[in-house]
Amino acid sequence: MTIDHLIDAVLDREGGYANHPADRGGETNYGITAAVARANDYDGTLRDLPLATARAIYRRLYWLRPRFDAVASHAPLVAAELFDTGVNMGPPVAAAFLQRALNALNRGASDYPDMPVDGRIGDTTLAGLAAFLTRRGAGGERVLLKAIEALQGERYVALAEHRPANEAFLYGWLANRIG
Repeated sequence: MTIDHLIDAVLDREGGYANHPADRGGETNYGITAAVARANDYDGTLRDLPLATARAIYRRLYWLRPRFDAVASHAPLVAAELFDTGVNMGPPVAAAFLQRALNALNRGASDYPDMPVDGRIGDTTLAGLAAFLTRRGAGGERVLLKAIEALQGERYVALAEHRPANEAFLYGWLANRIG
């Protein structure tokens, strides 16, 4: 699966312009908030955000900058999940899910050392990922993916518990973002 396919899938899920009153992010178009669009030199109305601009933002901010492309060279299914999670929760949250899962799956640091959970994909995270996949073989990526999705699901439920307005989104998050 290429980044273009991943972006297409996100665009399908996010849809076009929206301005839900319970969404703290405010108005969005193609899932891009006004703040993100402005920070990326778009100065028009959000309703008129060009699709090409949204695609470029997704590629740069949610794939290349967090280094999910580097994860894809080891674990493409995990990278696809990190991209989608990063779009919905922010790339540092997605990267931290990977780091937490890898730390929890390293069998007391006997397979590879624990890594800092800093929300940034660097050499240490990539080395841990490679070591995990080497140790666990073909099924390892799917298990890692399940661990990341479990963390994601728990965060969605916690968001709804801590802010009842988020209950408006919980069903959709669980239906469209997990699995």
